[in-house]
Amino acid sequence: MDNPTRRVVIVGGGTAGWLTACLVAAKAKTMDGASPRVVLIESPDVPRIGVGEGTWPSMRMSLQAIGLDEADLFRRCDASFKQGTEFIGWATGDDRDRYYHPFSLPSEYSRLNLAEHWLSRESHVPFADFVTPQARVIAAGLAPRQASMPPYAFAVNYGYHFDAMRFATLLHEHGVARLGVEFRSANVVAAESAENGDIAAVILDAGERVGGDLFVDCSGQRSLLLGGHFDVPFVSVKEYLLNDTAIAVQVPWSRSNAPLPSVTRATAAPAGWIWDIGLQSRRGLGYVYSGSHADEGEAMATIRDYLARTAAGSDAGDLGFRTLRFEPGYRREFWVNNCVAVGLSGGFIEPLEASALALIEQAAAIISRQLPASREIMAVVAKRFNEKMHYHWQRVVEFLKLHYAISRRDDSAYWRDTRSPSSCPPALQDKLTLWQQQAPWHDDAPRVDELFPSASYQYVLYGMGFVPASRLSSCDERERTLVDRALQDNEQKARQLLSGLPANRALLDSMTSFAGVA
Repeated sequence: MDNPTRRVVIVGGGTAGWLTACLVAAKAKTMDGASPRVVLIESPDVPRIGVGEGTWPSMRMSLQAIGLDEADLFRRCDASFKQGTEFIGWATGDDRDRYYHPFSLPSEYSRLNLAEHWLSRESHVPFADFVTPQARVIAAGLAPRQASMPPYAFAVNYGYHFDAMRFATLLHEHGVARLGVEFRSANVVAAESAENGDIAAVILDAGERVGGDLFVDCSGQRSLLLGGHFDVPFVSVKEYLLNDTAIAVQVPWSRSNAPLPSVTRATAAPAGWIWDIGLQSRRGLGYVYSGSHADEGEAMATIRDYLARTAAGSDAGDLGFRTLRFEPGYRREFWVNNCVAVGLSGGFIEPLEASALALIEQAAAIISRQLPASREIMAVVAKRFNEKMHYHWQRVVEFLKLHYAISRRDDSAYWRDTRSPSSCPPALQDKLTLWQQQAPWHDDAPRVDELFPSASYQYVLYGMGFVPASRLSSCDERERTLVDRALQDNEQKARQLLSGLPANRALLDSMTSFAGVA
């Protein structure tokens, strides 16, 4: 084969770099013939950002694909279960205004759109409770699985919360020791071009030349290769999503046996929203806000007020706050010649709904599954990659904007501006118009690899009190029978789960104690 892919060079570490390295190296081990070598170069001088602490359930499949023991994740990364997100105050600003976006699909989702029946019955039961038992499991503080279940198995769907710094370190050790990833601790100071415009090699600060056939840019917001070397333009989405700053802080639990929620809590604030993630030993908090609507002093006052209300016994003066600034958007192309971007080097919007890690997983999985065997094949893979990632980024923008567009808050300039129809993507405006007569379903998110299935739109829409102009629901007797049966099954399963699942913290304590002995 002409120009075979013999070496994959990944520039940058962190979660993006090391997850990509592990997935590609694991796939390479299964290939016939001479499999490509994977080299990762990580700068010793660039600190990891370390605030991406929530994942989607897809992370379970990623960790299984690289052969990582789930017990190691819980033991080494202060990890906990994530069953979805709890939104507080997004619709009206009242703390009693709450809803869940759980990870489980509504019951019988492939053939029944229970949302239409929930609307037609004008039910007073919260939408998530109506369509899935998982909301009740979350509210009861229960874990998504039983202790007797094998790793990665579940009673209700789950992802993870974890310490991002420790997670990257765990992937580093696993990739080098188990998957044969070659590691260089060095700074990349230049990229050397080949005659055809590809990157032939990167030059390290000690003078070493590292050649390769495929280069993966995981260098973060610096985007050394895609943005720096190839000068691929950045597409801002600030006109739709206003947030561009975050203040992050880590807060110890007031007591070691404090109840541990299995959701990310997202609380709306005057100029943005606050994330609250519970790990085994601490909480990870952050205020994501628009710098055009609040200065740093005002934002700091907001997060300190949140801490005073939710972290009794913690002295905010002893905590280390970090300010992170970003431009919401993504690169016009993600794969140019023999260089592909994964993670922040390709773009970033905001951490709402854990979209950043989901996009990293998606990109890394595509690269590993379709690892081009030659330069000729790479051109086809690159074209498909760009088309797919463009689609995903546009859908992420739409889905995140949905949380703001249907809010009824009118208590600050931020909420008035972010709710404005002029800041809503046209494609989302069309969907909102259509959803006045019918509930979202398969046609609204038709791809099998959607980051956010149509069920996610339902959870947000009806959790926030979206009322369509028409509530017509016509169904025959057979469908009514199926709906009644699905609702009965939901209720029965909820009772079984509530009586059979352990408390979230109790299960984690037993799992980490066992892992420590092992």
